[in-house]
Amino acid sequence: MKNVGRIDRIVRLILGVLLIAASVVLQITTGHLWWMGLIGIVLLGTSALSFCPLYAPFKIHTN
Repeated sequence: MKNVGRIDRIVRLILGVLLIAASVVLQITTGHLWWMGLIGIVLLGTSALSFCPLYAPFKIHTN
C-alpha cells in the first residue's frame, strides 16, 4: 500500500541524493559521518517504493 505522494517522493529523492553526496565528501575530510549516507539511502528507498514505514502506524498518507 502506497502512502507517499508525488511531492513527498521528489523531496525524499532530492534530500537522499544530497545526504549521500554530503556523506561521501565529509567522510573523506572527517571520517565519521557515514550515518548521513545511511539516512540518504533510506530516503531513496522510501521514495522508490512510495511507502514509508514510519507513516503506517500513524495512518499518514501524502498521496
